[in-house]
Parts: sequence; structure tokens; C-alpha cells
Amino acid sequence: MSEFKALVVTEEQGNYVSQVSLRHIDELPPGEVLIRVAYSSLNFKDALSASGNKGVTRNFPHTPGIDAAGVVEASSVAELEVGDEVIVTGYDLGMNTAGGFGQYIRVPAAWVLKRPEGLSLRDSMVLGTAGLTAALCIDKLEQAGLAPGQGPVLVTGATGGVGSIAVAILAGLGYEVAAATGKALQADFLKRLGASLIVDRSALEAGKDKMLLKEQWAGAVDTVGGDILFNVVKSLRYGASVACCGLTAGGQFQASVFPFILRNVNLLGIDSVEQPLVVKASMWDRLSLQWKTDLHSLCHEVSLEELPEQIEKILAGKMIGRVLVNLG
Repeated sequence: MSEFKALVVTEEQGNYVSQVSLRHIDELPPGEVLIRVAYSSLNFKDALSASGNKGVTRNFPHTPGIDAAGVVEASSVAELEVGDEVIVTGYDLGMNTAGGFGQYIRVPAAWVLKRPEGLSLRDSMVLGTAGLTAALCIDKLEQAGLAPGQGPVLVTGATGGVGSIAVAILAGLGYEVAAATGKALQADFLKRLGASLIVDRSALEAGKDKMLLKEQWAGAVDTVGGDILFNVVKSLRYGASVACCGLTAGGQFQASVFPFILRNVNLLGIDSVEQPLVVKASMWDRLSLQWKTDLHSLCHEVSLEELPEQIEKILAGKMIGRVLVNLG
């Protein structure tokens, strides 16, 4: 098969238009591994790419999709054979390399991870970059000393992809989870994932002008950034940490040194894109074994043709849970 379907974003007089088109395999970039994609997932970065954000994607036409799971169709390296089921997340996939919103991708072997035995290809993309990021956050928090029984752990942006998975994993590990959201109608959804406390987003926006806030959180996963992130820092308990992995509320915040030098707290940066493959493999093993949780209730499955509507939805801040893309 030389032709395949892909969501292609084109620039037309300053506007960016997404539509499903036919592409040829020989149009794909060079790489050691050709993969027939079975599933992908929709992330905020994909929506930025599809809307023409030059910080994500420089050149158009382009196929987004920073996640892909599928089967090796051709390989020039011994460690990956035709028929292997594999996962690709991050690196340059879907940014400036044609991504998982196409039925085929061709990538360097150094980006490709064999599917863990405890997850199906579908399971792996219900998780996707969001699940990997959530796992990296929790792992880094635990490395910094977080453990169940220390008090509530806050998750901001809790109805989003990373946030909802973080809530579910933390609850499954025995943590008391406080889920923060601006979507009050989703309280039941978050409680089903395991949240024991729902925090209105407005409560995290108060006190921006203060150097310190009341100590509340034994730890936190922040997916939104902006001034909310620093308010979380200011309300951590003594010696606690927050893992920062998102910027939907902004890429900057007004900061002071007071929480760091008076409460000994830690701001931990999380990147899931350029992590060495061995680190990603370790996190995927956890997600397939001791951190495995049933996430299908938070997953909405769509086709390529339905993706443009979902992209608009995530850009408008209306996405709940995960969007799984079926490329079959």
C-alpha cells in the first residue's frame, strides 16, 4: 500500500485548515522504521500544531500527532522486526516530523519502544503522552519524598488528559487526591477516578499578591502553569514538592523566594518529549504493571474525520479526559 489517510493541516491566507487527505508513503521523512499506525491520541500540543503555532510546528502542510502505536511494516535495524507492536511518543513526532494522525509514520529507531506486555496498542494510546507525563510527575514526586499518608496531593487541571490520569494513578496508589478544576459539573467524574476532594479553580487563583499562603498540600501535580502554579507553590506543606508539566493557564508567573527558603519546597520540572528511551521504557513498564488502572471510562474514541471538531474543543478548554484516535 503506497497511499494512506492522514489529517493534513494547510495554511490558507493566514488560516490553518485541517482535513483528511491521501498521502504517499514516499512523502514521509527518512527513518529506519516504517510503522502502520493503529491508534493515536489528541493532546494540547497537537491542537497547537493544528492551529499554526510556530513554536510547535514551523512548516506546513503538516500532519500532527505526537503519539502513535502500531505495527512495524519495515525496519533496517535488527532490534525491531516486521510485525513488532510498538509505541512512539514525543521527540519530534507530530511537531516537525509527520505524526500519528496519519496511518503511517517513518521515524528513527531511537524513538521506537516495543509495546509493554501489560498493555494493548489501544491501552497505550488511552494513556499516550498524557499518561507518560503523569507517570513522570508521580515518579519525580516520590523521588523527592512523597508517600501515601502524608496528606492531600493536589492535581490541577484535573479533568484534562494528564490531570485525569494523574488523579486515577495517585488514587490507585493510596494517595488522598484533591482534584482542582474550573468545571464544577465534572465533580462526579473526578470522584469516580478516585478524587476525595474537589477544589474549585477560583480558590487557587486567590492570593496572587501574597508571599505565602496557608500550608495545605503534601505534594502536587500542576498541569496548568501561570499564577496558579505559584499559588500552589505558596501553599505546599514544609518540604513538599510540585511537579510542573503544563502551561494552559500561562507560561509565566509572579514569583518570590519566600516559599523556597522558608518552607523548603521544591518546584520540579517535567518533560516527557526528550526523555531518554530507557526512561520512557521504565515509565511504560510501571503503567503496564503496578500503576495500571482502567482508564476507558475517561476515553472518547474518534476517527480521523472527527478530529478537527475535537481539536477545536481542546483549544476552547472544553475537553474532558482523553480522546483516542482510531486509524483503522
